[in-house]
Amino acid sequence: MAREEAAASVQEGGERRRRSGVEVLVSQDTSGPPPHCPHGPTLLFVKVNQGKEEARRFYACSACRDRKDCNFFQWEDEKLSEARLAAREIYNRRCQPLLSHKQYVERYWKFIELPLSQRKFCRRCQQLLLPDDWGKHCDHQVLCDISIAQLKRPSQLLYPLENKKTNAQYLFTDRSCQFLLDLISTLGFRKVLCVGTPRLHELIRLKASGDKESDVKSLLLDIDFRYSQFYTEESFCHYNMFNHHFFDGKAALEICRKFLKEDKGVGLILVTDPPFGGLVESLAVTFRKFMDMWREEQSPDNNSKELPLFWIFPYFFESRILQFFPSFSMLDYQVDYDNHALYKHGKTGRKQSPVRIFTNIPPNKIILPAEEGYRFCAICQRYVSSENQHCEICNSCTSKDGRRWKHCLLCKKCVKPSWIHCSICNYCALPNHSCAGAKDGCFICGEADHKRTLCPHFSTPKRANKAVRKQKQKKSKMKMETTKGQSVNHATVTRKKKKKKRGHQYPCS
Repeated sequence: MAREEAAASVQEGGERRRRSGVEVLVSQDTSGPPPHCPHGPTLLFVKVNQGKEEARRFYACSACRDRKDCNFFQWEDEKLSEARLAAREIYNRRCQPLLSHKQYVERYWKFIELPLSQRKFCRRCQQLLLPDDWGKHCDHQVLCDISIAQLKRPSQLLYPLENKKTNAQYLFTDRSCQFLLDLISTLGFRKVLCVGTPRLHELIRLKASGDKESDVKSLLLDIDFRYSQFYTEESFCHYNMFNHHFFDGKAALEICRKFLKEDKGVGLILVTDPPFGGLVESLAVTFRKFMDMWREEQSPDNNSKELPLFWIFPYFFESRILQFFPSFSMLDYQVDYDNHALYKHGKTGRKQSPVRIFTNIPPNKIILPAEEGYRFCAICQRYVSSENQHCEICNSCTSKDGRRWKHCLLCKKCVKPSWIHCSICNYCALPNHSCAGAKDGCFICGEADHKRTLCPHFSTPKRANKAVRKQKQKKSKMKMETTKGQSVNHATVTRKKKKKKRGHQYPCS
């Protein structure tokens, strides 16, 4: 949790400083539609230095923060030739799943008609196998005797996609998933739009098939196309939440629109669990679009209403979420995950899960389980964790992370117990934080009257020696590359060819 603590410090304390980086321009008018990558329409970004935009803007992938996962890059004013556009279109098509959703569904019906002894699943290819496929997977790890019960729990058959910057497919524990479903039912919702929550969708369908009294329905929207093997077009859409893109086009969009408008949108809630590395700005735009679609069926008297929403995200993004949705509030309930080493229930101190539920439903209507230590604060009119004590000065239960916070009279607010008030920055932060005053002075000693190169503690010989070493390494590397160019390593070329071949199979998964 040290990384979460530092991230929260940057989020809450660092907002006071001007920062450099890259920002997404979600509300900017452009000269035309954005170019597409394998993950759908790209987003427009701009480099920002000390709060000022640099001149040139560019398009990049909406879903992948790492260029290794999707290397799309194009300047906004760049003009591409017809040949390059055609090559890009071919590449994008090649990156899509081998079969359409309809074809996957047809295979599923054939699969369940097979006797139990012939139902097989390839762990390596993450694919249900029909008898005609067995020969291609004979040397792979294959699970046999796949039961109907297993087919109803695809999240346990499929390997989770755990790329934190792209998919981050961390799956709810049974505890958190059951709590969400019980809460949804208690609040009277009968339809759930599951955006990136496959395990909740799974549990809703399981309960509906096993309990005749359960009338809760759900539709899953997820970027993981592998669920096409287990769900029909009416219960799953291959979808990218960062750009509101339906991979199967208008047909999938109409399925979603119909689900939102059914019964005039009464009894519907959206539950979403985005990757924590995702851009809050682009997610907020997406959720606004769902709200607008839902509002189309509302009467003029209800136009001011918002689509009920549960947004599951770390607590240190609270200020960013409230910036886009002022009507939201954060619940104290700690959401935990099966396949995450840190985000587990029952841990104490800084090891507790930082994941919370942000919602536009009034907190006094949401009851948190007393057996897990949650209690009702009569003053705040909401349920809080046992360690979240009411501050008389702030007149609120101020803790965000499950620990008891302390009030700082200088900051005039409650802060984390591990934070101290810094006289240089004039606000509370971690003891080992980088002071704002030191940013304008020396990076070595922290003094404001000189720069790093003029610091008396700065070692010039070390710097010179380091430069010499770098120059020697560069010359040595160039010499080796020249030698390799005369005699290419065949094994390296073979490995590159194999890697390229694998990359064309399922690069989006």
